[in-house]
Amino acid sequence: MTEGVEVHQAQANSADAATTAVTRSRTSSLQAVETDPGSEEPDQQEEDSSSFHSTGGAEDSSGGPVAPDGGWGWVVVAATVLVLAMTLAFPSCIGIFYTDLQNDFQASNTETSWVPAIMMAVLHACGPICSVLVECLGCRATIIIGGILSGLGMAASSFAQTLVELYITAGIITGMGFSLSFQPSITMVGHYFVRRRAFANALSSTGTALGLSTLPLLANYLLSSFGWRGSFLVLGGVLLNCCVCGAVMRPLGAKPKMEARTGQTNNRQLKTNCLSITQEREGLKGRLRATLSTVMPFLRRHMAFDLLCSNPYFCAYALGVSWMMLGFVVPLVYLVPYATAYGMEQDQAALLMAILGLINITVRPATAMVFGLPRFRGSHNFAYLFAAAVLINGLSNCICGMATSFPVLLAYVIVFGFSMSLIGSLLFTVLMDTVEMSRFPSALGLISIMESIMFLLGPPLAGILVDSTSQYTYVFFACSINGSTAGLFIMLSFYWLDRQKCREVKSSFTHKDINSLKPSTKMTIDCDYSPVPLHGNTIRDTETDV
Repeated sequence: MTEGVEVHQAQANSADAATTAVTRSRTSSLQAVETDPGSEEPDQQEEDSSSFHSTGGAEDSSGGPVAPDGGWGWVVVAATVLVLAMTLAFPSCIGIFYTDLQNDFQASNTETSWVPAIMMAVLHACGPICSVLVECLGCRATIIIGGILSGLGMAASSFAQTLVELYITAGIITGMGFSLSFQPSITMVGHYFVRRRAFANALSSTGTALGLSTLPLLANYLLSSFGWRGSFLVLGGVLLNCCVCGAVMRPLGAKPKMEARTGQTNNRQLKTNCLSITQEREGLKGRLRATLSTVMPFLRRHMAFDLLCSNPYFCAYALGVSWMMLGFVVPLVYLVPYATAYGMEQDQAALLMAILGLINITVRPATAMVFGLPRFRGSHNFAYLFAAAVLINGLSNCICGMATSFPVLLAYVIVFGFSMSLIGSLLFTVLMDTVEMSRFPSALGLISIMESIMFLLGPPLAGILVDSTSQYTYVFFACSINGSTAGLFIMLSFYWLDRQKCREVKSSFTHKDINSLKPSTKMTIDCDYSPVPLHGNTIRDTETDV
């Protein structure tokens, strides 16, 4: 009986060895398929190579870019601070010139509000164009081009004779320059930092606070000294400093080798020849199919429409942030006109904007230090903190609608500035945690387009509300409803998705446990009923019995 048990055990061991060998062979074949560069699709290879070329990142043993998490990255963060101060914070200082523009052009609130609305909309709508330029020219050249466009556009707006000309120069040209400057800067920070990414993003977001605290005071001084035309001309020269900031955006590592480029060129030519042959055979239907096969990878690479369907977290985040932006910047545009319309001095109204910026400068570095602590690194609760900040920011607008005295507006500015600081510190961090870093530029481009629609509608809708009611109070109440609903939507959506994910993980573990038990049971059955020579067993059993 002992020999029979040994036979069964030996057969079981041989079966286990065979199963292990099959598993290893499958694993090795899968690894070979995954690591084989020829097995990837050409579009994916082009995307990986293009993203590598845009970042200029050095490669490690796994083929990914190496993030230094320091070194020259701090210079990139400092340059990003200045770029954000001159781009994202710039539309807020248009409120200083709001009344002068309205009186000079004899325009209504709706017509005047289109100037900052178009500027902010174009700033966010040019995300795909920025993504293409980054892929072709790199982040450094794109930022320099954006600095030139924004400076020339703002200088040209000082010679505008109609509001339409101001829409084109200050709105479209300057806004496009802002877009080409700030988006590559944020992307460069993401490539230079991985372990300290939350800290680096929060620290770079202080640039917006720096602009909010300095640009209104500078604009008020220039307005009192040179008028709005001379102020726009001087501000155009200030915006040219974006070119200097872009010059220090040094790419990571060296560029790809010429051999790889030659291989990619040959593959593209071969693919083009095959498409041309297919088009000739299939006619119009083949041409349409080839066109769609070319357009879809382009949209996937530069606008990330596929993430709206494949990534529910990104979809919820994109919808919530876009809805938030409908009323997020409206208080920045209408705070100064609201204060001056009820008898407050222009200097005091500008001081409120400066205090808002100073609060951002104080809070954002503090949040950067907190988020940079080891216990917060790799945390997945940033989305809930971001949603809570959006909710508080929306509810704070009710304070502004209560009274127009300086103490009340000061309390509003403090609460609004604190929540705005948290939003600015976590806006890009949550997006980077939601999508892969290789898809971040395209995801940012898609969210920017969605935000641009809201930026384009927000100030004019507020202007229509003011013109129809002759009250600025309703604008802040509407912004309160908008912000609070956006915060609740993001919070509840992420909570529901996390619950769904936890259920899927638990069910997958349960299935794994069941499947892990099935092979052992089957193996035992196979071993018990394995074909063993019957006469051999009879002889051994007889000998054992004897």
